[in-house]
Amino acid sequence: MSCAYFNAGVCRSCTRIEQPYADQLAAKQARCATALAEFSRIEWRPPVASAERAFRNKAKMVVTGSAHAPVLGILDGTDGVGGVDLTGCPLYPPAIGQAFAPIKDFIVAARLSPYDIRRRRGELKHVLLTASDQDGHLMLRFVLRSTACLPAIRAELPRLLAALPNLTVVSANIQPIHQAIIEGPEEIPLTEEQTLTMVLNDIPLRVRPRSFFQTNSVVAARLYATARDWIAEMAPSGLWDLFCGVGGFALHAAEVIDGPVAGIEVSAEAIASAEASARQLGYAQVDFRALDADEFVRGRTDVPPLVVVNPPRRGLGPELCDFLADSSAQGLIYSSCNPDSLARDLRRLSGFVPERAQMFDIFPHTDHCEVLVLLVRQAD
Repeated sequence: MSCAYFNAGVCRSCTRIEQPYADQLAAKQARCATALAEFSRIEWRPPVASAERAFRNKAKMVVTGSAHAPVLGILDGTDGVGGVDLTGCPLYPPAIGQAFAPIKDFIVAARLSPYDIRRRRGELKHVLLTASDQDGHLMLRFVLRSTACLPAIRAELPRLLAALPNLTVVSANIQPIHQAIIEGPEEIPLTEEQTLTMVLNDIPLRVRPRSFFQTNSVVAARLYATARDWIAEMAPSGLWDLFCGVGGFALHAAEVIDGPVAGIEVSAEAIASAEASARQLGYAQVDFRALDADEFVRGRTDVPPLVVVNPPRRGLGPELCDFLADSSAQGLIYSSCNPDSLARDLRRLSGFVPERAQMFDIFPHTDHCEVLVLLVRQAD
């Protein structure tokens, strides 16, 4: 795929964009297979491809320029002050791309000064925009250094909502620290609605401002559907979904098993979203809890036959791996965004044998991907 920004040398985020997409897929598949080569029983399913463009459901834009002429994009890499406008990035769908101009107009009207990294002054650091693939509804977050400009934002917000009728969720995130951290701990709602609904495989997943959600809804839907099919095949009497986020795996599992399903996630906001989805679907057998996964499993003996895990890039860690290895669980489904930490964890999950794996290209034009692995308890 051709990209004017890449060709001009101003953005190199998509490191593999010059490589034909079929070759990208093959390279990622080979990378994953090499990382897990020691597990010889793995049957590799064909990789799940993505669209090459307009697949991202979110944009994370650094704000530079001035209050009179804001720039949304990335830093230009020179003095830490200048920026590159990326509002025409081909990875964004129309709902996102068409929102940038009204957002720039809003910044000008509200006189929001972009944060100057070198001088450590200014207020607006980032604009974070998320779009629902189904209806084009938008969630907009302003990342601010302080609350000083909130009155101006509130005063001009009605005009922005009129200019963007599909904008349903707006909030301000306060990030006062001068560090390369995108968001801070305080989120201030600016609209009554604070939930954006993403529908994947007819399952409504509610995303709140601080909730994690995959950046590629179409491929994420294939990931969840595949896990659901594998769960149905194993027909467990119960299931845990550890690191459940807004409940994607747990809610898909509830479609195909009759027993109890527990979803565990450290973020209380994500759990609140997951609970709302479960209520809408009438899934009374699904129990979501805001807990750290290690804390949840510690000392438990009531482990269900099947456990789904979807940890961050660092992996499960020794304590959780050892717990699962010593548990009564008969199967594991592991969703990983890091083949290296995945391989390390699989080595530690003694008693389980990886039997099946599939790569999902959630991040085209980069070296990143998601891998789903099915493990079964080895017979004594």
